[in-house]
Amino acid sequence: MKIQYKKKKLKINLIFGLIWLIFAIVQLFVVDYQSNGWIKYGWLGISLMFITMYFYEYFNQYLTIKDGFIKVNSPFGTRLNLNEIKQIKMFAGDFILKTNEKELTINTQLIDSKSLVLLKTELEKLNVEWK
Repeated sequence: MKIQYKKKKLKINLIFGLIWLIFAIVQLFVVDYQSNGWIKYGWLGISLMFITMYFYEYFNQYLTIKDGFIKVNSPFGTRLNLNEIKQIKMFAGDFILKTNEKELTINTQLIDSKSLVLLKTELEKLNVEWK
């Protein structure tokens, strides 16, 4: 099961990427100046970064729960075995999942409302202590 990002967050990354791409095109093809030529390519790099973030987050989404694991889908995301979770703590609207060795914080403000209901349902199925 995939826990999805809010659509607004995804759209913002895409919009920023397109705006920076427009700036890059203007800098590369319209504005003609000799100094700091490398800065022109910085605009392009920023736009590619935002567009890459959009596609990565769109296809991978925020969390994945399957095969007894919960994983944050980021390049260096944390992965926890659901059987090892000892405690779930609510703090400032976020879920903090704790095992003996690791801790995973789930930012609920990034999660779509329908997916948040699914996440709460899955977490309630676990036989762990809630704080």
